[in-house]
Amino acid sequence: MPQKKAYMGMRMKGIANKTIRRVTFSFHSPDAKEVYIAGTFNNWDPRKNPFKQHSTGWKAVKYLAPGMYEYRLVVDGIWVDDPTCTNRQPNQYGSENCVLEV
Repeated sequence: MPQKKAYMGMRMKGIANKTIRRVTFSFHSPDAKEVYIAGTFNNWDPRKNPFKQHSTGWKAVKYLAPGMYEYRLVVDGIWVDDPTCTNRQPNQYGSENCVLEV
């Protein structure tokens, strides 16, 4: 059986308050039952920021102040890499965190 590929992307859009940015995360995995994002912006809480499932995949919106953030995805309870992230930082668990600059 061929494996279904997963991908994630993000968009940043300014809002009325120029110090806060709206960041939209998207993730495509047809087989996922639940998707969360955890990172320095939510104290690495793997259940705090769920994605919502849409016809085109999974999406989550965060409002973040400008700065550098590290994050990972939690898909069906498993910590996974963002497949589209090219900026990464080694973490203490032997894997890598994605790095987002807002």
